[in-house]
Amino acid sequence: MVLYILSILATALSLVLVDAIFPGMMLANFPAAMLAAIAIGIVNGVIKPVLFILSLPITILTLGLFSLVVNGICFWLASVITPGFSVHGFWTFIVGPIVLSVASTFLNNLFVGQAGARAIQDTANTPES
Repeated sequence: MVLYILSILATALSLVLVDAIFPGMMLANFPAAMLAAIAIGIVNGVIKPVLFILSLPITILTLGLFSLVVNGICFWLASVITPGFSVHGFWTFIVGPIVLSVASTFLNNLFVGQAGARAIQDTANTPES
C-alpha cells in the first residue's frame, strides 16, 4: 500500500514539474496534482490499452508515431475528469506526457525503488517461525 502511495506522490511531483515547463498545462494546487496522478493511472490502466488496440493499424502505418497521439489523448482525458488540472496546446498535448513519463520514472525509481528494496531487505532479515 505504501508503494502505491509513493508512486502516486512521484507522479504528482512529476506533474508539478511538467506544469512548470509547459505553459499549456495548469495545475491549481498539489491536491489537484494528486488527483490528476490517480486519474492518469486509471486512464493509462483502463482506457489506454483499448485505444492502443483500436489504433494499432495507424500506429503501424506511422511506424509508432501515432502512439504519441494516444498518450496525448490519455493525458488530455485525465485532465477532463480531474478538477484543477487542464491541458491546452499542441506541444503540451504531445510532449507533456513524454516529460511526465521521464520524470515519473526517475522519481519512482528514487522513491519506490528504495522503499521496495527496504521492504525486501526487511523480509529477508525476519526470522522464520
